[in-house]
Amino acid sequence: MPPTNPKVDAHIANAKKWQAELTALRRIVLGCDLTEELKWGQPCYTYDGANIIILGSFKEHCRLMFVNGSLLKDPKGLLQKPGEHTQAGRFIPFTSVKEITALKPVLKDYILEAVAAEKAGVKPVYKTTSEPYPEELEAKLDKDPALAEAFAALTPGRQRAYLLHFNAAKQSATRTSRIEACKSRILCGKGLQDCICGHSKKMPICDGSHKFIC
Repeated sequence: MPPTNPKVDAHIANAKKWQAELTALRRIVLGCDLTEELKWGQPCYTYDGANIIILGSFKEHCRLMFVNGSLLKDPKGLLQKPGEHTQAGRFIPFTSVKEITALKPVLKDYILEAVAAEKAGVKPVYKTTSEPYPEELEAKLDKDPALAEAFAALTPGRQRAYLLHFNAAKQSATRTSRIEACKSRILCGKGLQDCICGHSKKMPICDGSHKFIC
């Protein structure tokens, strides 16, 4: 079994919920000879540098996330989409160690299948808009699977609005700056002009300032 990562030790030890469940999932994943890292604030498991598995904690459950889960056969029908428009990522939710223990052999098979797909160089086929992706965005999506998954889960209209906004910048530095400025919106599943403060639907782009108006 590969060595554990001290950062993940601390992450699980400080988790407010699902410590036992995360520990059980971690043990199964490490049994598949993946490298353990902490990325985007979550335990992430890689093969030869490629992201395969992410362990996530949510209010209702913890989850075993397959970065390219759409490639798996899923004979047990366990995999779920994080969002309606998600293309590659799939997850399995858990609320008890008992559930995890019962599915241990199946989970290991799924993980090994995901590793085999990576070894074979198999990649998901993404549906894209007709608007080209700037190379700066492609670079960021390649390095950040959470951002890639979130962008892929956006509606085609939201994707196109972002792409038009990014491509409108003539300088690479400006395009990079725009992408970075929009990152939090994308990760929240919001479009370029969606309100993000939860207070109203005011246009144009909401910066949240009116939330503090009495």
